[in-house]
Amino acid sequence: MVSVVPKLEPTRWITAQRPPRSATLDPHKPHAFFLEQERSGSGRILHSATILLTNRECPWRCLMCDLWKNTLTTSVAPGVIPEQIDFALAQLQCRPEQLKLYNSGSFFDSAAIPVPDYPAIAGRVEFARHVVVESHPRLVGDKALRLRDLLSGSLEVAMGLETIHPEVFPRLNKRFDLDHFAKAAGFLRGAGIAMRAFILVNPPFLKEKDGIEWAVKSAAFAFGCGAGVVSLIPTRAGNGAMERLLASGEFSSPTLSTLETAQELALDLHAGRVFADTWDLGRFSRCASCLEPRRQRLHTINLTQQPQPRVVCRDCDGT
Repeated sequence: MVSVVPKLEPTRWITAQRPPRSATLDPHKPHAFFLEQERSGSGRILHSATILLTNRECPWRCLMCDLWKNTLTTSVAPGVIPEQIDFALAQLQCRPEQLKLYNSGSFFDSAAIPVPDYPAIAGRVEFARHVVVESHPRLVGDKALRLRDLLSGSLEVAMGLETIHPEVFPRLNKRFDLDHFAKAAGFLRGAGIAMRAFILVNPPFLKEKDGIEWAVKSAAFAFGCGAGVVSLIPTRAGNGAMERLLASGEFSSPTLSTLETAQELALDLHAGRVFADTWDLGRFSRCASCLEPRRQRLHTINLTQQPQPRVVCRDCDGT
């Protein structure tokens, strides 16, 4: 079957499928922020805050990405990112041990996070014992060292590996290869900077049963590169391109059961922490009766890193 995604100029095709961006964003405010709990490498349960910064869109155009919906079309001015952090922290009214500064792209993209803002950013988050930022592997380098040296606490970099499937990975338009990922991971490891990886559960171009297998293989690869955390993210539609793949039969949205199985098998690797992403789980389950208990089960596994009995549902039999 010929794919609807052209081999030549896939970026142009991906952007042509897009629906409109979200409502106009205020560049002086983050577009979201929230508190959560997360298990640390030592086993402690940390209070963690995530701030989703508003800034320019990522320069890459990944096939499955919908994060561009909450980005700007131009770069923010110097000083604006620290303002956004101030706004979020004032609303949260707390100083958590861990802080995630996510920007729908790469923290080390200087067009998104101005490098001259690094000292001000570090000053705003000096209370945090651990700070997590995200980056494309090809942007990991000296800027990571600069941020590390400015922070009062430790630094962690999250990178989107997605999958190591040899045929699927190149078709995601990530613009890097596994050697780039391994090299970036080695750089971080040598610099004493922690690393986590995002893994897609059931990416496009795979059958769901194969999606589980390759999520676990991808987790093993990430752990082998030095990741302390693997975050399993069920692949979702919503960016236009994924809807086209749904219609063509080249993508099927994973079920909640698939995410549950992938986490269980990745935990069996005993190589690091495995978190299942529980955001917007409703789109992966049609059963209202067991959705919340199953969400709570995944949350418990995230915090304990121990298997839990499956939820038994008389309405859907857990499927």
